[in-house]
Amino acid sequence: MTKTENDAHVLIAGMGPAGVVAGLILCRAGIRVSLFEALADLPMDLRASTFHPPTLDYLAELGLTDDLVAQGLIAPSYQWRDRQSGEAATFDMACLEDVTAFPFRLQCEQFKLTRIAVDRLRAEPLAELHFGEAACAVTQDETGVSLTLEAIDGSRRTVRGDFLIGADGASSAVRRALDIPFDGFTYPEQWVVVSTSVDFADLLPGLSPVSYTADPEEWYVLLRTPDLWRVLIPVPESADPDVVLSDAFLQDKLQGIAARGAPYDIVHRTIYRVHQRIAGTYHVGRVALAGDAAHINNPLGGMGMNGGIHDAVNLAQKLVRVFRDGADRDAMLDHYSSQRRAVAERYVLAHTDQNKRVIEERDPEKRAAHLAKLRAVAASPEALLAHVRKGAMLDAVAESMAVEPA
Repeated sequence: MTKTENDAHVLIAGMGPAGVVAGLILCRAGIRVSLFEALADLPMDLRASTFHPPTLDYLAELGLTDDLVAQGLIAPSYQWRDRQSGEAATFDMACLEDVTAFPFRLQCEQFKLTRIAVDRLRAEPLAELHFGEAACAVTQDETGVSLTLEAIDGSRRTVRGDFLIGADGASSAVRRALDIPFDGFTYPEQWVVVSTSVDFADLLPGLSPVSYTADPEEWYVLLRTPDLWRVLIPVPESADPDVVLSDAFLQDKLQGIAARGAPYDIVHRTIYRVHQRIAGTYHVGRVALAGDAAHINNPLGGMGMNGGIHDAVNLAQKLVRVFRDGADRDAMLDHYSSQRRAVAERYVLAHTDQNKRVIEERDPEKRAAHLAKLRAVAASPEALLAHVRKGAMLDAVAESMAVEPA
């Protein structure tokens, strides 16, 4: 029997960007949602910080983009630099003015989106939010799906719904409960992120708010947010975290990027491993994966969080067709899995891995040739538009939507 409006109940594990976006779409379409977050409150960590134009278009439909822009920094250009020569290719995103309402990258920490969205969810009568409860087990049958949750105090309870969205991150308990493989690889080096309030634009002439700097020995990325500059550098796999996160080590690296007559203030520092992985399928029966639970990739290009939000929009729209309009569930979810998995595999993972291979290129002739090619692209309106469309994930969205049902 087709679930009618206000009758269907969708469970969502995880209140990251994918979870909250899916929740808003569903409850505003008349479908009851219950969201569960493992932490006692939304984290304010400095994870993803780039919102691409199609993501802003999607969020505008939910009434979220204006608030997000007000808390973020508009980056009208991004660039590729060579550390040894000092040359740069700068890509002006104004070429997208006829394609999107947001012809720029928005630099804004992802926790700002989740907090805005959760505030909106709290005002929705069909949304329930539960904090401090982590997904730990999943079972399903012909009539519904059961999600077992573990509270911070160790107690457990089981909730029942018609469908479950696993948006519970890279170590997804939902994915593991379904025994879905998460194949891929882990990069050998560790990645360090350090944040400072010192303005690199004052130290490096012509610097864009988003800048990728190639170097055969030590490449780096500079990302500006409203209050800070974030610096990403690689360190050896064997590096001691205590050493590479020390003031002495980080000051040396920052001064090596842009020397100044005083120490940098260090607001935040972290070290982590980076993976390229994708779930074998995004859908099993009454359960689907979205966001980092379905795919993870390196941050070169800012595609991880954006791809997760695109998952959420696609999945939620298909669930609306299932529960409100009576569409065939398995056909809809098979189509979701084929659409979003294809673009993650052929576009996002491939594109971000290629970015890494190029930024660490050791052959000086290949590195010079790549920069010359990018400078020619930036100087050609037609080539610039094609390049920026790809980097801004507009082509990824179009490619995903072009995948036909099986």
